[in-house]
Amino acid sequence: MSAERSPPSLPPQLLRYLDHVRFEKRLAERTCALYTEDLRKLQVQCQGAQLDVLQVQPHHVRSWLARMNQSGRSARGIGLILSGWRGFYTWAAREGLVAANPVLGVRAPKAAKPLPKALTVDQAVRLADHRSPQADTDKARWLDARDAAMAELMYGSGLRVGELVGLDIAGSAQERGWLDLREGLAHVLGKGAKRRSVPLGQVCTQALQTWVQCREQGLAPDAPAPQALFIGWGGTRLTATSVWGRLRRRAFQAGLDVAVHPHMLRHSFASHLLQSSGDLRAVQELLGHAQISTTQVYTRLDFQHLAKAYDAAHPRARRK
Repeated sequence: MSAERSPPSLPPQLLRYLDHVRFEKRLAERTCALYTEDLRKLQVQCQGAQLDVLQVQPHHVRSWLARMNQSGRSARGIGLILSGWRGFYTWAAREGLVAANPVLGVRAPKAAKPLPKALTVDQAVRLADHRSPQADTDKARWLDARDAAMAELMYGSGLRVGELVGLDIAGSAQERGWLDLREGLAHVLGKGAKRRSVPLGQVCTQALQTWVQCREQGLAPDAPAPQALFIGWGGTRLTATSVWGRLRRRAFQAGLDVAVHPHMLRHSFASHLLQSSGDLRAVQELLGHAQISTTQVYTRLDFQHLAKAYDAAHPRARRK
């Protein structure tokens, strides 16, 4: 990441590493921003100890982690910071800037792994089926059609919000994701610039067709058609922040007492598909997980679903 995107207080070695993850590893902007924050914390610790970042030793790292833990920072937060530091020093060792990685072998405090939050099937269907009764103007109907298509696509295909807003109306030279409604597929660009194709269900396809038909009504008469599939009124590509806000608004209108966010629909997609099929490998492929262990967390959600069904239905599970 260049100096224009990074705090000027960061030393050249850290800036070089951020350039590496952004331009060579091609990590997402959000990931690069998080790495920048992690390295900024590293620089603060080094300044406090009057150290150059290339002089850090394992005992320094352990001391800093202990201090974070004592100050009340969560184990998960410490682990994420440590991961960011580990990535930098791994690169620095490979570049010959340090003799050894001072973070290697240093572990963050253990944290309980919370289960991903998923909607029930009834809640997810109610959210996807919701149509705003206040859609009594052209713009309101246009927004309702767009939001319905987004909700159907996130729940029906398990897309990440970054994959959703990156979709184009068709394949392009920019190599972003795109829709193929005739084949019933969404081709998405996921984490690490990895491509995958996910199927579109019948209801999702219908919602997308409705949106595509009215999509250009939000443009000025002489405005060129934008490449982005999901746009705001005026034609600019929708941002992830906008999707969060629209989804939360939709959940409130649908009467859900849950703070719904885009990743919750991805969790719901995975959990409900696993409950119905039991095919963990298929869910892994559809979600675009590199490791099956990442997908296995949904088996715990599936077990919770089965346990609740047992408690509700089995005679020996009923308590007086």
